[in-house]
Amino acid sequence: MTRASRAAGAAFVGTMIEWYDFYVYATAAAILFDDLFFPNASSPTVALMASFATYAVGFFARPLGGIVFGHFGDRVGRKSALVVTLLMMGAATFAVGLLPTYDSIGALAPVLLVVLRFVQGLAVGGEWGGAALMAVEHAPAGKKTFYGGFAQLGNPAGALLATGAFSLMSLFGEEALHAWGWRLPFVVSAVLVLVGLFIRLRVEESPVFEQADKTGVPIKEVFRVSWRSVLLGIGTLPVAIGGYYILTTFLLSYATSPSAGESEQLVLNGLSLASFVELVATLGIAWMGDRFGGRKVAIWFLVITAALAVPQFAVLGTHNVFLIFLMLAVMRLATSGTYGPMAAILAEMFPPHVRYTGISLAYQGAGAIFGGLSPLAATALVGAAGGAAWPAVALLVGMCALSVVCLAVAPRHRDRVPA
Repeated sequence: MTRASRAAGAAFVGTMIEWYDFYVYATAAAILFDDLFFPNASSPTVALMASFATYAVGFFARPLGGIVFGHFGDRVGRKSALVVTLLMMGAATFAVGLLPTYDSIGALAPVLLVVLRFVQGLAVGGEWGGAALMAVEHAPAGKKTFYGGFAQLGNPAGALLATGAFSLMSLFGEEALHAWGWRLPFVVSAVLVLVGLFIRLRVEESPVFEQADKTGVPIKEVFRVSWRSVLLGIGTLPVAIGGYYILTTFLLSYATSPSAGESEQLVLNGLSLASFVELVATLGIAWMGDRFGGRKVAIWFLVITAALAVPQFAVLGTHNVFLIFLMLAVMRLATSGTYGPMAAILAEMFPPHVRYTGISLAYQGAGAIFGGLSPLAATALVGAAGGAAWPAVALLVGMCALSVVCLAVAPRHRDRVPA
């Protein structure tokens, strides 16, 4: 197995575990944590928004994690940073699975939940940038988008495991899921982390990092020479990050609300199917990025996503299993086209000596703004509209427009030394 293949495999496994941990929390926040940790809220909507607020804490911690681990990764090494992030995420997720609920320890329960979610955010804030760079910087010339796609592949794989875990637990019934079943997807994270560490420790350091300038302070350098790239990088990601959470976390809560009336089991199964579609499609889309240009491919799929926004929400409440599954799958295929090429697109926007910090700030800044706030904003807007879905549709279409503009004008950097 070549260095590039080992790096790509480690990027996939590591990001899969990190995103599994992150999405297990997101799924629980959408369907369980409002009752388990906020039972005294004044209304179901307020309880759900409180649950999503703890979920958003992880996104707000992600830029800080990007700065800390970006500095570490640009000065000490990509590989070392990735080992630490994996351990942090696994420990925090395992602890959530053991956390007493509000009925056991009162207000301390949501406080501890927020602390653990913050640790999760720090870890994933440093994870994605390093994993993406290990894959892209090891890749042969002309195949960087494809190899970078392995880091992106971890996202749908982690989401598939997370929604699949809760689908499995829901088979035991609603009472069992609320009593103990929700804990198991968190606890099994410990086993996944051990597997990920074994694979990650066997990967060589990035060849681009080994030849990069390691003097100076990366965060200062980024804001001195690459601040436009950070802002444009954030602007390329609203749909790739925030749109995803509108179409998963928010959609799950909306579809199972009284206004739509779909069953949790149905929607969880549909989301699992959609994650499988993304898992299968991601590398093909990344290959298209090398063949036709990553930015061009992302823009194609942004247009398709905007066009599908209305029918996606229109099928919810019809109780038509075929249409719901079809739209969830087709929409996920479209959004995966906006996400799959992003590792290579963002990597080429920054020079090697500040690249970990730069892409982490862009990606995690977008996560804090669009990922953390999108489900909360969609919930509030739809609630203000009396349960109508059109505000969520408008929000998604606006995200698509912003992404297209920023992709069209984003800068490019070519490494002098090929990976």
